[in-house]
Amino acid sequence: MLDRMAALGWLTPRRRSATARSVLAGEAAAEAARKSSLEAESAAAKAAPEEPEFPVVGDERAAAFFDLDNTVMQGAAIFHFGRGLYKRKFFERRELTRFAWQQAWFRLAGVEDPEHMQDARDSALSIVKGHRVSELMSIGEEIYDEYMADRIWPGTRALAQAHLDAGQRVWLVTAAPVETATIIARRLGLTGALGTVAESVDGVYTGHLVGEPLHGPAKAEAVRALAAAEGLDLTRCAAYSDSHNDIPMLSLVGHPYAINPDAKLRKYARARDWRLRDYRTGRKAAKVGIPAAAGVGALAGGTAAAVALHRRRR
Repeated sequence: MLDRMAALGWLTPRRRSATARSVLAGEAAAEAARKSSLEAESAAAKAAPEEPEFPVVGDERAAAFFDLDNTVMQGAAIFHFGRGLYKRKFFERRELTRFAWQQAWFRLAGVEDPEHMQDARDSALSIVKGHRVSELMSIGEEIYDEYMADRIWPGTRALAQAHLDAGQRVWLVTAAPVETATIIARRLGLTGALGTVAESVDGVYTGHLVGEPLHGPAKAEAVRALAAAEGLDLTRCAAYSDSHNDIPMLSLVGHPYAINPDAKLRKYARARDWRLRDYRTGRKAAKVGIPAAAGVGALAGGTAAAVALHRRRR
């Protein structure tokens, strides 16, 4: 271009020199900008390497384990189940006041007193003793539609679906009755559920638990046993919970998540650089509240139902 302009007599020697310098300056600036951009991209890549894909598609030795209450579902499944049973006049109010006080004490204290919990379990089991498993399973299906379906956390549901889409199995792991947990898992399209088991003979509840409620360390033992039976590698598995009581389960896996965590779990997770997700609106208290409008009867119904509905044992 400069040569053509010079040939036509448009550029004097002085103008030709000035224009050439301008072209060189522009080219140098463009090259410097390009070099700077490439260096910045390289530095950013080194400083913050891309997080590996998770969950890993096609990893058949990986699975996910989800706590239920306040992790997958807003509130406690047993509370919602109890509301449904109380609505159907399954319990008498005079039989429930005791459960309400026991449950309220536990919620406020945040500590399980063994004698308190044993007394509550024994009383609850005595109420359902003699009822058929099939009857309560049928009621459970109705109660899911009435009280539970609209209380599933969309964010946690998406996490579970990501594992399913990757071809992995997903289980609920909860202290709630295994029948209730199984209904919820089936409705969400999950693989299955681990829950508290109560004894039944010929399809009728005997009023006794099989072992203890699936809570705290018992959850970790259940996950370990299931992983061994299914050929899973726990270092490649994920676990999700809101409660510090589930730290034993979360510590088993290679990918622990704190979901809507209580204060103790939040602190523990941050100290260990675990991943956190909070789907609640605003900062809520660590303990789960029971709606005041539900009343003492419904609260007690949830407590009574909590311990009693479990897998059939012949």
